[in-house]
Amino acid sequence: MTKVANQRERSPREARDTAELAALLRNLKDRSGLTYRALEETAARRGDVLPRSTLATVLNGRGLPRPELLAAFVRACGDGARVDEWLDARARIAGRTPEPVDRPPAPVRPAPEPDAPTGPDEPDPDVPVATAGSAAGPPGQRPRRSWRRTVMFAVPVLAAALIGLWLVAAPGGTEEDRDTGDRTATATAQPNPTTLPPNGYVRLRPVSAPRLCLTDGRLIDGRYTPLVAVQDSCDSVAPQSTTLEPLGGDSFRIVWHHPDYGKGCLKALAEGTGRGLLEPWDECALGSRFHVELSGPPGGNTFVLRVDGQGCVGIKGGSTALGAEAVMGRCTAADHQIFVIERI
Repeated sequence: MTKVANQRERSPREARDTAELAALLRNLKDRSGLTYRALEETAARRGDVLPRSTLATVLNGRGLPRPELLAAFVRACGDGARVDEWLDARARIAGRTPEPVDRPPAPVRPAPEPDAPTGPDEPDPDVPVATAGSAAGPPGQRPRRSWRRTVMFAVPVLAAALIGLWLVAAPGGTEEDRDTGDRTATATAQPNPTTLPPNGYVRLRPVSAPRLCLTDGRLIDGRYTPLVAVQDSCDSVAPQSTTLEPLGGDSFRIVWHHPDYGKGCLKALAEGTGRGLLEPWDECALGSRFHVELSGPPGGNTFVLRVDGQGCVGIKGGSTALGAEAVMGRCTAADHQIFVIERI
């Protein structure tokens, strides 16, 4: 393991508060010489879960890391012999008894604090984006997240000014769009309530499998361990809730809310083993901008979800099976790329 020279090894006993603990953790990461991606991969090889999406939050000192996340981070940095010392420091700062960590942690994706900054404190050139999720289950098995309570969240309301916005599409789309063939039609000149999706809490149902809804889950083949967008029975989605956060015109963020993991915005991954998948990120400012384009007559409820330069969201292979993943692909207007968006 590569170590960064001239950095003093500091004891977690030095930490007096959350900010100082975060500073020590940053020091530990620097001494390890590992990137966010390398830390996540090192943890996975040990059977730990260390989602990159939460590392920036932890290292920024925006909150105490959960005990299992702290232990996984310390082990991945090569300081496993002092895990108990780190956990003692965390418990001391939290003002309670240390929580035992003696097995690979359960799925965890902590929610960001409401007033937290939106960007990571330490950009890592080796990591294009931060992933969210938790440990993979046995191959072929797709564990479900455990919900304990229902939480209501404030839902952005579309401003009346949207009616007056004009979207002018460049002829033929951008060069990147033309290369990927991801435009199905010219952008609407004047969005209005008959061409926009409903606001409030919604469900997204693929036309190819109308009894199923987009929700979170893990890949059946286990090739990518974090939670991603899959299709599952609409009856199994609750109490997870979905909203569309307006960004102007026909652009929206797809936002998932749930009591244990908080708010996550879907990101269309552009590279790595998760390329083409949709993953919920804690840092919503990094989430993808989806063009939600009407796929039928005005006033209808079927839409195409397109991301500039990456194509359209669809169910892989047009599968109607439970757990089939949503993927980005060349826009074809096939049923598996068209979604019913209905208000709940």
